[in-house]
Amino acid sequence: MNTTQLECFMAVSNFLNFSRAAEHLRITQPAVSHQISTLEDELGVKLFHRTSKSVRLTPEGYLFTQYAGEMLKLAGLSKARLKECLSDLPARLGIGCRNTIELRMLRPVLARLREERPEVMPLLRLIPFDSLENQLSEGELQLIFSFQESASKKARYHELLRCPAVCVCAPDHPLAEEPFLTVERLRSAGAMAAFTLAEAGYALAVVPDLPGARLPGLRYIPLPEFEPLSFGAVYLPGERTPALRTLLTLLEEVLRSAQ
Repeated sequence: MNTTQLECFMAVSNFLNFSRAAEHLRITQPAVSHQISTLEDELGVKLFHRTSKSVRLTPEGYLFTQYAGEMLKLAGLSKARLKECLSDLPARLGIGCRNTIELRMLRPVLARLREERPEVMPLLRLIPFDSLENQLSEGELQLIFSFQESASKKARYHELLRCPAVCVCAPDHPLAEEPFLTVERLRSAGAMAAFTLAEAGYALAVVPDLPGARLPGLRYIPLPEFEPLSFGAVYLPGERTPALRTLLTLLEEVLRSAQ
C-alpha cells in the first residue's frame, strides 16, 4: 500500500467519478483505475460498486475512507516533521589538513565562518596528503589545501594566495641576523626542511610563509631568489555548495589581509 493508491482512492470517493478524480490528480483515468484495482487486491475487498452509469462506495469502502484519510494525514505530517528536522541540522563541511601549520591558518577563517554561516558545521581532519586526496575523491572531505603543482588534476584548484618562501631558524643560529638569504648561502649552511630541527637550533627549514603559521621564538628570513608559491584550496567538480563558496571567500579575505 502506498500514498498514490490512497490519494486515488480518496479522490474517487470524493467525486464518485473516475474521470473527475483523474482530472483532479492530473493523471489518466486508466492510471486511477489501476491504482484502485491494486489497492482492492491488496485489501482483499471491493471498495466501489461500479456500473457504466454510476460509482458508489461499498460498506468496506466507506469504512476505509476513515483509515485512508488518517494515513494520508500521517504521511504528510511525517514529511513535514522530517523536513523541519533536516533544516535544523548543521550543514557538514569536511576540511582536510596535512599539518598543524594549515590548522593554525584556519583559526581566524573558521571564526568568521561561524559568524556568517552558523548553520555550517566544519569537520577538521589532520592526516597525510595522500589520504586527504583519497577522502576528497570519496566525498568524505569537501576541501583540502595544496600547492598548485601538487594538486590533483581530477579536482578543481582555487588559488587563495601566492606565498613567498622563507628560511626558518632558531634565534641563535649563525644566519639568524641575515636580512635575507640566497640559494648559495643556504647550500653552504646545509639547509634541511625540518621545523622541529630548526626550532631546536640544529638546522634550517625552507618553508612557504603561510599567513598565521609563524611560530614564536623562530627567525623567518626572506628568500628573494625563490618564486612565490601558489597555495590554494582543492575541491571536486560539482561540490561547490553555498557553504563551500562562503568558506573560499573567507579564506581569500582572511589570508590575503594577513600577508
